[in-house]
Amino acid sequence: MNKDIISGKWTQIKGKAQAKWGDLTDDVFDVAAGDSKYLAGKLQEKYGWERERAEEEVREFERTLD
Repeated sequence: MNKDIISGKWTQIKGKAQAKWGDLTDDVFDVAAGDSKYLAGKLQEKYGWERERAEEEVREFERTLD
């Protein structure tokens, strides 16, 4: 699923993202609004992951949406 589709359907996808990364707040998901780089940065910050792992987590999540 490409970035434009994710951004357009963010309200629907947001619930799935919250279920996957429950430690992130609603505010983070509201600000992210489909921005994968922002989301990866917040995952890094909250979970203490390396940048590569956070980005891979987001990519894997995006693949599950197809």
